[in-house]
Formats: sequence, C-alpha cells, structure tokens
Amino acid sequence: TLGTQTDYRDGEAQTDPFSPEYVVPSGSVPELLTLATLTWGRGLPAGLAEVEMIERAREKRAWEATLPAMDSASHIAKRRKMMDDMERKEWAFREQEIEKLQEVRLEVLKKLLQRREENQNKLDAKRLDDHWQNHQKAKEEKIKKIQHDCALMLRKLIAKRKNVMGKLERRDIIKEYTDFASQTYAPLSRIGYFPDNHSERFVVKSFYLNTFAGLCELEASLPDSVTQVKIKAPKPKHTTTKTGFIKRSARLEVELAQVHQALLEKKNKVKEPKKPIHFLEKVEKPVPRPPTPVLEKPSIEEEETELAVICLQKLLRGRAIQNMMFEGKEKRLELIRELRTTHALQEDGQLLLKAEEQMTLALQKQHDLQMHKLSSVENHLAREEGRVLANMFDFLSKELVRLQEERKIHAFVMLAERQRRMREAEESGHRQVEERQRQEEDEIFKQAREGDCTIDSYLEDIILSSMENTAEEQAREEIQRMAVEINDIAYEMESRRTRLQSEEIVAELVYDFLIPEAEKMSIREKVRQSQRKHIYAAHQIIHRDTE
Repeated sequence: TLGTQTDYRDGEAQTDPFSPEYVVPSGSVPELLTLATLTWGRGLPAGLAEVEMIERAREKRAWEATLPAMDSASHIAKRRKMMDDMERKEWAFREQEIEKLQEVRLEVLKKLLQRREENQNKLDAKRLDDHWQNHQKAKEEKIKKIQHDCALMLRKLIAKRKNVMGKLERRDIIKEYTDFASQTYAPLSRIGYFPDNHSERFVVKSFYLNTFAGLCELEASLPDSVTQVKIKAPKPKHTTTKTGFIKRSARLEVELAQVHQALLEKKNKVKEPKKPIHFLEKVEKPVPRPPTPVLEKPSIEEEETELAVICLQKLLRGRAIQNMMFEGKEKRLELIRELRTTHALQEDGQLLLKAEEQMTLALQKQHDLQMHKLSSVENHLAREEGRVLANMFDFLSKELVRLQEERKIHAFVMLAERQRRMREAEESGHRQVEERQRQEEDEIFKQAREGDCTIDSYLEDIILSSMENTAEEQAREEIQRMAVEINDIAYEMESRRTRLQSEEIVAELVYDFLIPEAEKMSIREKVRQSQRKHIYAAHQIIHRDTE
C-alpha cells in the first residue's frame, strides 16, 4: 500500500538490454545469428541503414545459393563470371555510398560557409551602423556649435545695430529698476551670474515642519475651526436688482440655456416619415435648349480642290527640304567620309576590346575556380592535420600528467611509509621505555622488599635511565632533521629540472607507452584478420552443409 520514489532518473539506472544465452540445434542455422555483431547503440535499434544492410545480406546469400558447383570447366567459368559481376555491383554500391557521404559533407560545408558569411555581413552592418552613429554624433555636435556661434554673432550684430554711431551711453539706473526684464532683475547666465546658486539659504527650516513631534504640537495649537470644516449651504443667486430689473448675467445664462436646449433637440430629432400627397403639385418643366448650329456641307469639287492643294504644298515643302539636305551633304562630303572611316576603325577596336575582355573574364573565372579548389583541399588537409596533431598532443599531455601524478603518488607513498616507520619507531621506543620503567619499578620493589639495595645503586640506576632517554631523544631529533634536509634537496632538484630533461621524460614516455601500444594494436589486427579468415571458412562450410 506504500509507494517509493528514487532520487535518480530512470535513464541514469538504465543498462543495455539483456541478451540471453542461446543454443543452436544441430543442422539449423538461424538467420538471426547473422546479426550477432549488432549491439545496443551500435546498430540497435535498427534504422533504415541497418534494414538496407540486412536486405543486401539476404540478397547475397540468395546469390551464393545460385552459384554453380566447381565440378567442370564450364561451371568454373560461369562461377567466375558471376563473381566478377557481383564484385562490380559491390564496387558501384560503394562508390554511391562515397558520393552520398561527399554530398553530405559538401552540404555541411555550404551551410558553414553561409553561416560564416551571414555572421560577417552582420558584423559589417554593425560596424557600418557604429560608424554612421559616430558621424551623426559629430554632425550634431558641429550643428550645435554652428548654432551657438550663430546666436553669438546675432547678439553681437544686434548690439552693434543699437549703437550704430558708436556713442557712449551712461548707465540709467532708474530705467533698469523700472524695467523688470532688465539685467538687474533677470541677469543672463552667460554673463556669469547664476540666480539658482545658494538657493538652499532661502529654504525654511522649522522644528514644527521637519519633525513629527513638531507637527503634532503645531496641530494641537491650531483652533478647531481649522481642523473641523463647517460647510454652509449655498444661497440662491439673485437674478434681479433692487429696482426689479433682470441682470445681464442672468439674461446671458437664460440665452445660453435656450441655445443648449435647441442644439440638443436638433441633435436628438427623429426624421419624420414623408406624408402622402393630398393635393396635386405643379411640376416645372426645364428650359428648352437652344438649337444646335449646323454647318453647310461644301461641294465635292471644292473639297477635292482643297485636298489637291494641300498635297501639292506637302510635295513642294518635302522637295525643298530634300534639296537643302543634298546641298549640305555635298558641301560636307569630305567630313562625312572622314567620320565614316574613324567610326569603322572605332568599331573594329571595340570588337577587339570586347574579345579581350571576354578572354580576361574567362581566365579570371578559371583562376578563381582553381583557387577555390586548392583552398578547399588545403582546408581539408589542415583540418585532418589539426585533428591528428590535437589527438597526439592530447594523448601526450595526458600521459605526462599521468606520469607526474604517478611520481606525486609515489612520493606521497614514500612519505607515508617513512612516517609510518617513524611512528612505529616512536611506538616501539615508548613501549621499551614503559617496559624498562616497569622492570625498574619491579627491581626497585624487589630490592626494597629484600632489603639488599642501597641508595647508591638506586641513584646509579636513575642516572643510567635518564642518559638512555636523553640519547634516544637526540637520535630521534637528528633523524628528523636529516629527513627534512633530504626533502628540501628533492624539491630543489624537481624545481631545477630543465626543458631538455622534460623532453627526455616525454621521449621515454613515448618510447615506453606509444610504441608498445602501436605494436599491440598491429598484433591484435593481425590476429583478428587471421581469425576472420577461419570464421569465414567455417561459415562457408556450415552453409554448404545446411544446403
């Protein structure tokens, strides 16, 4: 009846799906065993690529089943031809996969280039905006300065115009004090006087206004008529005088009220429906229009004569203009010929220039394509080199850190071992001292009991024990001092290590760790390849037996 809840997500406690053990009966080869290489996260759960791979494996098994036996020369040739065809198909499929992969990489590269171009455009636009804003600020500052200079020059011109003759005028104090717009009452700040300065001197500072106790005391001192307001009803206005006449204000109020009422009635007036006609109404006819004037038609002979005259005028004018043009051409014939020759030469030169321009554009386009290809190849090579170098430097740095940590751990272990030995030595010394004290006490008790000991022997034993204790303490202090000196020497050697020594350590690391690891990997690959051959042969034997 109780529920529990963990502090962890299900994904943190999730493991790989369980794969139970299986037993294959003799004489059967299930198809599911061909997918044993697929594991969770590496092909499982199966996607579109895995399904296509499974279908290709099925087709290949079906094709292997159709291969003829190697019992005759014709069967062997047919088998070889079928295997060659299958190998061509596999190579074509592999080329398609490589092309798809290259297309995907090109798409990613295009997106990256487009994103970089967009970022560059944004950055350029931002820089242009900043530049434009700076120019705008400088422009506004210049405009303000020009306006200020303009106002200053206008004031100077006005002052000069007031006194054109250059006469000296005395100060009229009476006029200044009678004019409230003069410098006496309202001085200008540009002259150097600021009326708002030291305005705090005129602020009223009172105990009754700045403190709560003063406000309470001031409120208590006020009469009741101030704190308790008495409202009196308003008296009606008298619209008539004592003599009985109506006041002008009353008449205006009455007129305004009437106008307001008329406006409201006009605004809220509802349109009345049209009343039916009870009597006949006279419809006025419009004034008749005057008659339209009509022209008399000319006779056909006059019209033909007029058209013939117009045509003859046109011919005469055209012939006159033609004669004028011919005379002008004859007068300037040499100039026309010169112009024709120069234009012909210019056309030939323009054609040559166009051809050269087209050739130059084609060469430039070809050069741009080659440079683009070279830059893309260089970018790919630089990326691969950077990735390899990064992996190598990462591995070397990790190995260096690991070696340093190992040395530190080894040093810590040595220090701990030394401290443990020192503590054991101290404990053993304390134990020996306690045993010795116990023996001495037992001996003293025995001698005191037997009565054979004397004061001299007792003092001698005490002196010997104190000498032993003093010698042991001096030896311990000497050992500790030597350990501190050894530690200082070791730290100093570590700090004085040069770059050459560090490179030697890195070279030893590479020689001791990288080369054996590479040899191990190559040996593992060889073993895997040899095992793959045997596995492939075993699969073929099993399939042949099942068939």
